Amino acid sequence: MPDLVFDDVSITYRTTASARAVRSERDEITAVRNVSLTLPAGGTLGIAGESGSGKSTLAMSVLRLLPRNATLTGRVMLGDEDVADLSFGRLRAVRWAQTSIVFQGAMHSLNPVRTVGWQIVEALELHVADEWRTEKARKARALELLAVVDLPAHKFDSYPHELSGGQKQRVMIAMALACDPEIIIADEPTTALDVIVQKQILDMISRLVSERGISMLMISHDLSVLATACDRIAIMRDGDLVEVGDAYTICTAPAEPYTQQLADAFPTIGDPASRLAPVTRHGRDADEVPESPRSDEVLLEARNLSVTYRSGGQTVRAVRDVDLAVHRGEIVALVGQSGSGKSTLARALMGLQPTDPGSEILFAGARIPAKGRALADFRSHVQLVLQDPWAALNPKHSVYESVAEGLRVQRYPGDERERVTQSLAEAELTPPERYFAAIPQELSGGQRQRVVIAGALAVSPQMLIADEPVASLDASVRGEILGLLLSLRRRLGLSALVITHDLGLAWNIADSVAVMYHGEIVERGSTEKILLDPQHEYTRQLLAAAPRIEERSV
Repeated sequence: MPDLVFDDVSITYRTTASARAVRSERDEITAVRNVSLTLPAGGTLGIAGESGSGKSTLAMSVLRLLPRNATLTGRVMLGDEDVADLSFGRLRAVRWAQTSIVFQGAMHSLNPVRTVGWQIVEALELHVADEWRTEKARKARALELLAVVDLPAHKFDSYPHELSGGQKQRVMIAMALACDPEIIIADEPTTALDVIVQKQILDMISRLVSERGISMLMISHDLSVLATACDRIAIMRDGDLVEVGDAYTICTAPAEPYTQQLADAFPTIGDPASRLAPVTRHGRDADEVPESPRSDEVLLEARNLSVTYRSGGQTVRAVRDVDLAVHRGEIVALVGQSGSGKSTLARALMGLQPTDPGSEILFAGARIPAKGRALADFRSHVQLVLQDPWAALNPKHSVYESVAEGLRVQRYPGDERERVTQSLAEAELTPPERYFAAIPQELSGGQRQRVVIAGALAVSPQMLIADEPVASLDASVRGEILGLLLSLRRRLGLSALVITHDLGLAWNIADSVAVMYHGEIVERGSTEKILLDPQHEYTRQLLAAAPRIEERSV
């Protein structure tokens, strides 16, 4: 089993003219700068850092997966072999068979028109070993791998869209294990998964690494996630290696202030310092956070709301008899794991999902319209912020066009350019004119999410419904977006219903919490009451599954 060694590695990207207008005036961007790291055979190493720190770029260099506009200096060594010197045939053999990758976005990495079984078998066909030479042997191997990642055999014939987020991530891990690699690179393997599924995936990865003696390089923006799976952690910032050390020491007694900032970005529930005070790149300043402007006026209310639909010939009650109220100036966190009905409830509140007879949705005391121009007018008051800015933004539209689209739909009578400029400024994208011509791929994850929020703000809503607004964002950007939501409430008086599986997010920004389980609201109350003194067993399970840094016995 080989060591993986990064020896004084630097990686630069040539940039396009439009990208330079957004990021800098330079023709080249240095993504990784003089990094030296070692992953010993059988060891585990985590790499943490915010967007643009270079951690994924460094990982992709291991198998020469960098784009053509990238230039690498230094050496990436797999045992005694320099990856840059590998012939195509040798590189092809190294990929999958010796070193494999679990990519970040399972939905984007899996082929949507091929079954799960086909995609696992494909790797075995491309890297034929003696024991997998026949079709029967390859299918048996695929079924064995599904069992290893705790998926039932009948999922062999399923398509990706028929699987939950956690199941898709398990398929990615099964594919990575297919050819018995000696090194696995896991790039954000639990991003956007709910806390219970995340714990299952982390436990499974740790078990597989231990049982099979695999070396693992894991990338994450969450130090507590890395601490559960890795012996050592390296911290990167702006392409530089900031700090390397034992995982427990890095998380509990870091030497560098930046590492401490990353650790603080995911708050400890119950910590008074982080209550309504998310960490941003400027640090945490709880003194500037005013008391909640929540009033007694109910802005959006659901009464006895149910949603039933048919799937695969079966009737599914996705939402059951939900009563929920959001007051003017209030931030409510709706928490629960995948499949609990949170997003279905959000779509119903927006009038995007038909509801069962007897359901009522009221805005400012009046029933929301069922269709037509009146419904469009209602949606100008309540705007939806989607989870994935990649999916929410048209990749061919500029930032200006993306923000202006809602104004055109709502037939905005004023100066469009002025309103777009104001909306970008409200979303803290300044100076706004700098972003007008940029397209989504030229922006960071946090910038893309701010563009989505700017588009929602353009029509001057009274309330935002934000569906997992920071699930795919790294630590510091997460804090920036949460800080932005608090700032918008303070400056504009916005209310918000924030859908999340992240209990730390609820502690950071929410006035109250509603816990959803199997389509029902099982517990509702103030954030302190629900998170510090939960009454329902499911709420206790969510709190227990949240990743944390365990105390080590001496």
